[in-house]
Amino acid sequence: RQHDGRSPPRRAERAEADNGGRSYTRRGDEPRKRQIEDPFETAAKTASGIVDSASGKTGGLYMPPYKIAQMMKEVTDKKSKEYQKMTWEALKKSINGLVNKVNVSNIKNIVIELLRENIIRGRALLVRSLMKAQMASPGFAHVYAGLLAVVNTKMPEVGELLLKRVVSQFLRAYKRNDKVMCKGLMRFIAHLVNQQVTHELLALQMITLMLETPTDDSVEETCTFILEVGATLADLTPQGLNAVFERLRGILHEGVIDRRVQYMIEGLYAQRKQGFAEHPGVLPELDLVDADDQITHELTLDDEIDREETLDYFTFDPEYEQNEQKYAAVRRELLGDEEEDDEEGEEDSDEEGDEGGDGDGKQLISDLTEQDLVNLRRTVYLTIMSSMAVDECAHKLMKLKLRDGQQIEVATMLIECAAQERTYSRFYGLLGERFCLIDNEYKAVFDELFAKQYTMIHRLETNKLRNVAKLFAHLIHSDALPWGVMEYIVLTEEETTSSSRIFIKILFQEVAEYLGLKTMRDRLADPYMQQSFEGLFPKDSPKNARFAINFWTAIGLGGLTEPLREHLQSAPKRIMAQAQVPQQPAGAVLTFSDTSSDSDSDSDSDSSSSSSSSSGSSSGSSSSSSSSSSS
Repeated sequence: RQHDGRSPPRRAERAEADNGGRSYTRRGDEPRKRQIEDPFETAAKTASGIVDSASGKTGGLYMPPYKIAQMMKEVTDKKSKEYQKMTWEALKKSINGLVNKVNVSNIKNIVIELLRENIIRGRALLVRSLMKAQMASPGFAHVYAGLLAVVNTKMPEVGELLLKRVVSQFLRAYKRNDKVMCKGLMRFIAHLVNQQVTHELLALQMITLMLETPTDDSVEETCTFILEVGATLADLTPQGLNAVFERLRGILHEGVIDRRVQYMIEGLYAQRKQGFAEHPGVLPELDLVDADDQITHELTLDDEIDREETLDYFTFDPEYEQNEQKYAAVRRELLGDEEEDDEEGEEDSDEEGDEGGDGDGKQLISDLTEQDLVNLRRTVYLTIMSSMAVDECAHKLMKLKLRDGQQIEVATMLIECAAQERTYSRFYGLLGERFCLIDNEYKAVFDELFAKQYTMIHRLETNKLRNVAKLFAHLIHSDALPWGVMEYIVLTEEETTSSSRIFIKILFQEVAEYLGLKTMRDRLADPYMQQSFEGLFPKDSPKNARFAINFWTAIGLGGLTEPLREHLQSAPKRIMAQAQVPQQPAGAVLTFSDTSSDSDSDSDSDSSSSSSSSSGSSSGSSSSSSSSSSS
């Protein structure tokens, strides 16, 4: 429409008038100068590692790993820059994937897979990946610290580089008042101190820096930091930890911080009183490094730190193949010939499978995990705990389909259930008695377990020891277990310990309480069982005899020692009689008739001498008896 003076001017003319006569053209009036790249051509540039000079980046299209691996195989010149660029990208993806997969359960496998990669070339990639993963999930800081502790023992330069960057990042975040960054990095450093990757002096310096000008945020982060590292500081530098708590006490008395933070300090004192039991320094699953293999870096906040940022980017290596061969030798030294062993193991397993299979293709599978045994123990335990009466429990347990040799599991579980009670229950003694009376195999089983428990009695606590002794005492006095088990006991000072003496004391006191001292003495005097009771009343030496007499008298069963006292009283006579026997000359030769006549005459002379000296020896015997009893 032509301008007739009444309509408003055009936008272009109005803009020209506003800009002092300068005219502008619209963008659509000129053709676009930017060219659209072909996607196939861009993908080829990305795979070959060609960098766009304008953007400084690769083409930006995603290439699947299998495609990159295929292209790497097709490359003939492995010294070229493009091939090294592809291997660098593959190394970066592999390290990131392994770090993202690590947790407490698979850390050992991840360490092995990580050492298979060239982490000397990609140490900066590993450090960046660990720091990024730790900041993304601070709850896994102890896992990443444990992973780095293992790598640090093999390659200390990796641990030193990470420590430099973490400390530098912490100082930068502290100057910028970045609370989230400071909190995450302090937690990571705390676990590095726990793993002894860095010296504990760094932790004390950080605490001093945070408490120099106390604020609510700095004191709160310090309390969290001490919770993580307190157990280690208490072991390594208790004086330093005491100084930190004195500073916290002063802050608490000043009252310049918020009430919530004051409660945190009080809670920290409560944790210190408990020895930081809820916050151990290193979990048992992450304690993978021996104390002798640990390498500790002494880095402080005052040192000049070189972050070595040039290692983060790809650089061309003229000696790439030689360096790869060197790391291959290092890998073989660290991991051994695992790949060759795996291949040999697969071949051996294939051969065994071919030989083990029969003509029908069937193969015998044996379970070495002992899962059936665990299930049997669980069933026995639950049956014992859920039964109200002895008859009911015995009936349920006898209905179990036990294989040969599994009776010992039932008897062992019975003893363990009896041992864990606070006080002894006759339920277990009656149940064991019922088993021994029903099946004679249980007698042999309990006989074996008596010997086993007696040899390991020093490992039991006093309460468990008492319960086990009362259980076997019930089996003995009820004749469910033969008295021949006494042969395992040798009552001498050398053969017994304090725990075994307590066991013997409770055992025989319990038997005497049920049978009475007279009946028990008669049972122990049985001539057919004297061979089993030799250890209870040793007669091999006066010293052991006196020890046994004193022991039985001390526990209130001195009436059992009358035969042993008589033996001890007659010991001097036997010694004197043996000393008076004339010794034959060395060259004398005796015939059978001479020896028999000499023995007859010796016996006659001994009888006459004993009858003539009976009156004179009575006073001596009385004095010797009084002296032996007083001893």
